[in-house]
Amino acid sequence: MQSWILWLIVAAVLGTAELMTATFDLLLLAVAALSAAAVGGLGLGIAFQVLAFAVTAATMVTLVRPVARRHLMGHPKLRTGVAALIGREAVVLAPCDRDAGRVRIGGEEWSARSYDPHLQIPAGTRVDVFAIEGATALVHPQEEPWPN
Repeated sequence: MQSWILWLIVAAVLGTAELMTATFDLLLLAVAALSAAAVGGLGLGIAFQVLAFAVTAATMVTLVRPVARRHLMGHPKLRTGVAALIGREAVVLAPCDRDAGRVRIGGEEWSARSYDPHLQIPAGTRVDVFAIEGATALVHPQEEPWPN
């Protein structure tokens, strides 16, 4: 039996095992086995086939695997619910201190407290939402730009 056929069998076995485990690692090795089969199909010796397998496997594991893992394991950047309110701009409707206050975030009115407990924020001030605790927004006045 020719060696390139053996490499195709190895690639098929690794591909099947990948379908059962879904780890993505065995797929990279299956691709390396396919490259060795291609080298064998060109009529090159077993040493070149093993070298092609090793180089392709090393390249796939060091270059492709980290990128694929980052895409597969990454969390979506879309924030929803109260998490989407953090970092938004709001307007103070009723003065905010460490105990109480009201702000308008987008089109909604929220109870609010000052993020800094020693700070009182007057009505009409533009603030940033730093956090949400329950149904209360913790806010802080926006920083004034530095003079030029």
